[in-house]
Amino acid sequence: MSIKVIKPGLATSVQDKGREGYYHLGIPPSGAMDQYAMTLANLLLKNDENAAVLECALLGPELLFQQDAMVAICGARMVPKIDGQIMPLDTVLDIKAGQTLRFNYPTSGARAYLAVAGGIDVPMALGSRSTYTLGSLGGHEGRRLIAGDELPIGQPNAHCQVGQSLPEEFITNIGKETILRIIPGMYIHRLTDDAVERFYEDSWTVGSEADRIGYRFKDGRPMDFIPRKPPFGAGSDPSNIVDACYPIGSIQIPAGKEPIVLHRDAVSGGGYATIGTVISTDMDLIGQMQPNYKAQFKPISMAEALTARKLKQEKLQRVRERLKHS
Repeated sequence: MSIKVIKPGLATSVQDKGREGYYHLGIPPSGAMDQYAMTLANLLLKNDENAAVLECALLGPELLFQQDAMVAICGARMVPKIDGQIMPLDTVLDIKAGQTLRFNYPTSGARAYLAVAGGIDVPMALGSRSTYTLGSLGGHEGRRLIAGDELPIGQPNAHCQVGQSLPEEFITNIGKETILRIIPGMYIHRLTDDAVERFYEDSWTVGSEADRIGYRFKDGRPMDFIPRKPPFGAGSDPSNIVDACYPIGSIQIPAGKEPIVLHRDAVSGGGYATIGTVISTDMDLIGQMQPNYKAQFKPISMAEALTARKLKQEKLQRVRERLKHS
């Protein structure tokens, strides 16, 4: 038995923590855009933390459950409804065979994570069940869900408890304005000093093109590159370089106009200068930004970035302990 997709939503896909170790071959990690929210949903259900879930972007799917199941939804405030009855987020819900799960529009955030006890049991591809749509790899047939798809469910953990909720202190408050911390580097020296100051001072707006590949930011002032003769192999655009690697979270500014933060389905390299990298801790925040949300970029040191990562890991460990003993 399985879950049948009645309506797929805007961009619903199967994701887990992603596939590591293939970026040098041009295969990005993919995986949940908000790793923290995905992990919370799995922890509520006593799933393996890497169990596959559904990532529901902006407009949630309509799903018919063909077997009894327990589910949990974390992340964006996209209220679930079982047969029309409003249900709580961040809570283990019981759903019976023949019942339908739908979602309201999100009041905040961009991506909700629907975990099912036992996980979404699609085949593994290069060690992961995550969907990489550009490469038609993983997930359900290597693509977003469409109407008529049927998703198998794995074996649930016997200790999963209906009604168990996530303590409020662990739920991320998703605001419409965000500070994104970055490690400056790579090619930021190619910008003028005034351009660097403008980049940090301005408030940037998420563009409608934002997706799993990258988030484009608009409405800031243009940035100037230091004039130079392009090296052999680089293009004529002032932001062009001879090809370089792109870490996830790296920021490129084609023509010095609109920063693009590369996310989990991004290419692994190219010919645009990258002026820094959003720290891993804040990449979850980007995954929850809707178009027209605003961000300001803040430079921090490597030591500060490592401290932020440590604090995030400690918070997640506290969640594990709380749910383990409840």
